[in-house]
Amino acid sequence: MRISLNAAVGMGGPQTVPHAVEEVAGAADNGLAAAWLPQMPPWAGIAGWDALTVAAVAGAAVPGIGLGTSVVVAQTRHPLTLAGQALTVQSAVGNRLTLGIGVSQAPVIEPTFGYPFERPVRYLREYLEVLLPALAGEPVEHKGEALIANGQLTFPGVTAPPVVLAALGPQMLRLAGELTEGTVTLWTGVRTISEHITPRITAAAETAGRPQPRVIVGSLVCVTDDPDSARALAAERFAGAGQLPSYGAMLEIEGVASAVDVILVGTEEQIAADLRRYEEAGASELIAVLCGTAEDQARTMRFLSAINN
Repeated sequence: MRISLNAAVGMGGPQTVPHAVEEVAGAADNGLAAAWLPQMPPWAGIAGWDALTVAAVAGAAVPGIGLGTSVVVAQTRHPLTLAGQALTVQSAVGNRLTLGIGVSQAPVIEPTFGYPFERPVRYLREYLEVLLPALAGEPVEHKGEALIANGQLTFPGVTAPPVVLAALGPQMLRLAGELTEGTVTLWTGVRTISEHITPRITAAAETAGRPQPRVIVGSLVCVTDDPDSARALAAERFAGAGQLPSYGAMLEIEGVASAVDVILVGTEEQIAADLRRYEEAGASELIAVLCGTAEDQARTMRFLSAINN
């Protein structure tokens, strides 16, 4: 299982772009596989930097390490626009980009952007019917229920970035397995990965004749001797995550009450055991969100570096 880093969301609130680039550099220096940049909503107290722009800036400054978005919200960009931006970044970073996209959730989309959150699976399927051929440089002529797109992108020296979906529910997992390279999740425990995520997306990929899908698990990680304090710090910022419908459904499958119940907290030995369980459940990559005190986060990075090298 690959070990990667979430490079712009920590426990300290909003961060600057140079700080995000420093985190990408730290991930590279510690031998991690990739750095993932989140696309945060434009809310007060959150640094909603554009994930693809940060990926381009970081990629220019830091060679070698993989880069990903987790995730770009599809409704905020026409698929031809996103394809052009993603290919531009892909060229700038030497074909190291993985494009993660998703439709977010109704409590985010409707009040923030004013878009109706209707039939999200149908919308994302149609979106991919434009995005994927556009990324491949193919001509696009599409007139659907939700989208109209006509055009072609021809960029020299660039390959289409792999696309993964923020897929959690059964229909989204089916779509991800059928059309993309996998899923990137958040607030999903080992049981949820083993019994829900992996079997559903794998079956969909097999039916579509596609290779084994990527199951990329995002999780808060804290190596510490004081787990109670680490959980309390995480709860201050993230305890409300389970109130969002998709995340709440995953916590119900896991059989826990709060998002904080699925974070990885403990000693090196305990976290190593947790990671083995995730790998056995079908996870192909972990995106670690460092949490806890500054000392805890430094210790966590040393641990992740050691197990990834």
